[in-house]
Amino acid sequence: MTARIIMKLVVADVTIDTPGTRIYTLRHPMRPTLPPQTPGAHVDVRLPDGKVRQYSLCGDPGDNTSYRIAVRREDQGRGGSRWLHENVAVGTVLHVSAPRNNFPLADNAERHIFIAGGIGITPFASMVMTARRTGTPFSLEYCVRSAAEAPLLSTLRQLCNPDELRLWSSEEGCRFSAAELGPPIAGKHIYCCGPGRLVDAVREATASWPEEQIHFEVFAATLDENFKPEPFDIRIASTGETIRVAADQSALDALQTHGYNIASSCHLGVCGSCECGYSDGQVIHRDAVLGISARQDRMMPCVSRARVSVTLEL
Repeated sequence: MTARIIMKLVVADVTIDTPGTRIYTLRHPMRPTLPPQTPGAHVDVRLPDGKVRQYSLCGDPGDNTSYRIAVRREDQGRGGSRWLHENVAVGTVLHVSAPRNNFPLADNAERHIFIAGGIGITPFASMVMTARRTGTPFSLEYCVRSAAEAPLLSTLRQLCNPDELRLWSSEEGCRFSAAELGPPIAGKHIYCCGPGRLVDAVREATASWPEEQIHFEVFAATLDENFKPEPFDIRIASTGETIRVAADQSALDALQTHGYNIASSCHLGVCGSCECGYSDGQVIHRDAVLGISARQDRMMPCVSRARVSVTLEL
């Protein structure tokens, strides 16, 4: 994997979308266009302390003159949203990666069902724009605490017909039930992004659906308090070199320590930057990106491990 392009982009506009959410419009200071964006894509934003945060693009994917990200302030989070809200204004320069898409629209879908919770709505704005442009039928189930706190709601109401957008407000006592999704239907694709409880409910309700018709986007670390990492060996297929990974070390850290230039970003198994191929090993997958079929020969070394040993195709 090679490193992603990092650009110095200027904040051209800051809009207060809700009391806790701001929308930032980013442009290149010298070039009229940016690397292409596709519906569902995200970018990395590098903070001054070296940390990286991922934000879904919520603008029109057909417009490559700018990127738009919606950031909800999370005072109990990891600090990225708080820094952006407190320090970024029009004219601020941010280090931003070229887009990556782990959550694309299915080209062969005959109908899209979008399910969002809270700030998980952000990738769906571009998806709705694209579905409208291509004429593909869709519906959006939007789960929020209240309408006043719902990011991008005014934008979505302009994009969607009344029968395409359903708002589920816990403050008003109405909640979305994943059981409504029912049995699999050929051509229908389901997409979900939001809190863990919503994602888990949709996973359970669609357990009988074909894997290729179900799509999830997750931007939170996998929680597994009972997991106890053990040391294992990595064999590099191209050189035969063996690298020992300690119990308190990630495979990614071990590879980078030994001089392998593996692209990385989130270190949480959610962005897909460090994906690599493997063979001859039993991998313990702990990422939130790869599907079941992809896990047969692909892994994320930032969080995934192996029992005893694994051979990597670098």
